[in-house]
Amino acid sequence: MTAQQTTIKLYATHPHPCSYVDDEQATTLFIDPSAQVTPEIYHHLSQQGFRRSGCQLYKPYCEFCSACIPVRVPTDIFTPKRNQRRIIKRNNDLSVIEKDNINDSVFYKLYERYINEKHTDGDMFPASREQYDNFLTSEWGVTRYYCFYLGDHLAAVAVTDELEDCLSAIYTFYDPSLNNRSLGSYAILWQIAHAKQLGLDYIYLGYWIKDCQKMSYKSQYRPLEIYINDQWTKLT
Repeated sequence: MTAQQTTIKLYATHPHPCSYVDDEQATTLFIDPSAQVTPEIYHHLSQQGFRRSGCQLYKPYCEFCSACIPVRVPTDIFTPKRNQRRIIKRNNDLSVIEKDNINDSVFYKLYERYINEKHTDGDMFPASREQYDNFLTSEWGVTRYYCFYLGDHLAAVAVTDELEDCLSAIYTFYDPSLNNRSLGSYAILWQIAHAKQLGLDYIYLGYWIKDCQKMSYKSQYRPLEIYINDQWTKLT
């Protein structure tokens, strides 16, 4: 049975305050938690603008707002800009090791520092081990943990899902004391290059909100495709 032939129930949350747009109420559409999700189904839903948080697949479904727009970067035509090339050069001394899991306390401690120092105004503050486990893990065998090291020091972790024709960048956290390295940007640039090496067509960056400063960085990775009216189109 193909993903297109599979029927999955969808549920919507009650309206709740939006984390990104002031004075807006958000509603989230998510798939039935009891559904048997396969990598094929996950890939098909990603093509329709769904994202993953832990074992939940969701997308915004707001009645009066459509500011959250799914975005992806076509890897074969992406070329780093001058400032992005500087970021890549600045981090050439980092090594990257792919891990099967990030259950060890050293990874959680880095995540905890990152959340508690960089995102004190966000929904994920304060960090907790339960939140960490529920948010970053999945059960579908597609998640990759790319760990960036400066010598023996763990500098950053990029949690990424590898699907049929893409990488989906789930989350990156890094050492706040290395802020001058622009590790968040470097992790995206590295993943774009890695996806291209793997022969994958896209890297999905989640949702972009044009007028939200927290999300504005995603528009720097052009050419960028956006999902509007049930189809992907180039952002102009």
